[in-house]
Amino acid sequence: MLHRPTRTSGDERRPTARHDLQDRLHALARAHQVPGAQLAVHSGGTARAVHTGVLDSITGEPFTADTAVPIGSLTKCYTATVVMLLVADGDVELDDQLGDHVPELRRAGPPCTVRQVLSHTAGLASGPDSDHVAALTTARYLQTHCTDGTLVMAPGTDFSYSNAGYVAAGRLIETVTGMSWQEAVRSILLEPLGTMPSFIGAPGTPGRQAARGHSANKASGRTRPVHQNLAPAEAAAGALRASARDLVALALAHTHDGPGGLLPPELAQEMRRPVPGADPGVLADGWGLGFALFQRDAATWFGHDGNAQGTSCYLRADPHTGTVVAFTSNSNSGADLWHELTGELEEITGIPVPGAPARPRPATPMTPPASPTAATAQCTGIYLNGDVEYQVTMSDSGTLALSVDGDVPAPLVCHEDLTCDLVDPSSGRRIPGGRFVRDPRTGAVDRIQLSGRMARKSALV
Repeated sequence: MLHRPTRTSGDERRPTARHDLQDRLHALARAHQVPGAQLAVHSGGTARAVHTGVLDSITGEPFTADTAVPIGSLTKCYTATVVMLLVADGDVELDDQLGDHVPELRRAGPPCTVRQVLSHTAGLASGPDSDHVAALTTARYLQTHCTDGTLVMAPGTDFSYSNAGYVAAGRLIETVTGMSWQEAVRSILLEPLGTMPSFIGAPGTPGRQAARGHSANKASGRTRPVHQNLAPAEAAAGALRASARDLVALALAHTHDGPGGLLPPELAQEMRRPVPGADPGVLADGWGLGFALFQRDAATWFGHDGNAQGTSCYLRADPHTGTVVAFTSNSNSGADLWHELTGELEEITGIPVPGAPARPRPATPMTPPASPTAATAQCTGIYLNGDVEYQVTMSDSGTLALSVDGDVPAPLVCHEDLTCDLVDPSSGRRIPGGRFVRDPRTGAVDRIQLSGRMARKSALV
């Protein structure tokens, strides 16, 4: 049975709490086939960090507290923070047009602002698969995939998660600073935070080991290493490697517990302020400038999730208490570990960490669609987000199915409020997937948002 710390003062509990954290991280990593993981907790001015496993299942090199893990989209929090530091210096205004700072977008670029790009409300498509743009320069990437003609919605009207938008934000940093994105992030942010830089696709950092991503197959019990294939042009959206302690340092720079003088408090607050009208759906309870927002009881936490090839990483921070929780893992199954761990952290540490967004309904056994057939029929069609095609069809019995880029259709359940659940074909369990969106002028369903990404209807089926 798991030993629980005696409910006395925080100082008296800490050694036992750390011991429990280490035990649980190790046990859960084994249970979820995660080769290596880190967990860092900052609370009440005290930091605790634990780690387990190996950074590469082939070499068996051990994970350490300083091992750098590919953090995927958590990179966007760093990119957004650098942009805000440029705002603090007066080099950029949040309501500047993006094309004012990105020369490749001055003619045919989207009519969106810097603020909208950072908050994923610019209307930009998510962006192409990394394999398709591996040979493109950043300039060519932007000219091809960030145009007025590729918008999935009018800028400022809703939320659509976009890697392409952060490619543009990285290019903005380059044109304003005269440095590459990597050089700017290192000198403007990482070094002041005390973080040793490590980037995917760049030469290794002397003295710092990097974890390799892994793919875990729970059915077979096998775990194998995978290769990171991020295109160079996408660096600002996902190229950083960091440890859990590094992520804590970033979050603390946005709270009163962080280093003084790095980011003005009013700009830190601006980054955590919910953007009006932006509904990220299943990704979070709200969105700010570079940070997702998560509701837990009466508190609003900020953070982000990050998934690279074979890694799963998470950051949550409460700006009012200075509490920060960061987790990194070098396996795709680290997501399951994190979700189970968040359910235990409050009992072990007394910290009520928000895991999944508060709003989506819990997964339940499959039942008939709740919405009338007439309303459901309006949801059928072909929806496009850049190069990705979502096809929604309806059977003679009135049930919906979703196919992505021609894959085998999967059941889709639509509710009266036009939110929808994906159905796991093997278990019949519902998984909150997103929502259909009506045109405010006509009332017709013209968009679908899945995993935070908006797609516009292009044809009926």
